[in-house]
Amino acid sequence: MRHRRRRMGCFFPSVFLSNSLWRCTAISDLMINEQIRDKEVRLIGENGEQLGIMSAKEAYKMAQDAELDLVKIAPTAKPPVCKIIDYGKYCYEQARKEKEAKKKQKVIEVKEVRLSPNIDTNDLNTKTSAARKFLEKGNKVKVTLRFRGREMAHMSKSKYILDDFAESLSDIAVIDKPSKVEGRTMVMFLTAKR
Repeated sequence: MRHRRRRMGCFFPSVFLSNSLWRCTAISDLMINEQIRDKEVRLIGENGEQLGIMSAKEAYKMAQDAELDLVKIAPTAKPPVCKIIDYGKYCYEQARKEKEAKKKQKVIEVKEVRLSPNIDTNDLNTKTSAARKFLEKGNKVKVTLRFRGREMAHMSKSKYILDDFAESLSDIAVIDKPSKVEGRTMVMFLTAKR
C-alpha cells in the first residue's frame, strides 16, 4: 500500500486580508464608522440623548473620542440617524433578541391519521389514541378516510366513521374543518380545545 501525502494549502496574505475584510462588511447591512458618507446626520449619544444634526465627520470624531462606534441605525430618515454605541455589543444584543423571539414562537404542525371505510374497532381505537397524543402536544390532526375501488360507491355511508372519530376525541378536540370529499378521500381537521 502506498500512502499519499497531504499538501497543506498556503494563503497569500493579500488574498486572505481582502477576503476577511469583505466578509466583515458583508455580515451586517448597517453602515458603521468610515462607511457613513452622508453630509449631515442626526446623532444620538451613547445614553440615548439627542446630540443634534451635524456632519458625518464630526459625528465619527465624537464616537472615536468616546472609544465607541458610529452606527447608522435609520438610513431612510431625513437626515439619516446615527448612534454612538459599541457595535460588537449591539450585534450580540440583536442576535439574542432574534433567538428569544424564535423561542417564543410556537410552530403548529399538522399530523395525519389515515383510516379506511372497513376499519375494525380495535384499529379505530389505536388511531384515536395516536390522534389524542398529537392533540395533547398542541398539533392539528388531519383525519383522512381513503376509498379504493368499489368503496367509492359507498362514500356517503362511510361518513359516520369520521363522526365517530371526532366524537371519541370530543373531550380534548373540536372540529376545525368539517369533513369534505377530496377526490378519493374524505378529509376532516381537528384542533385541541383551548
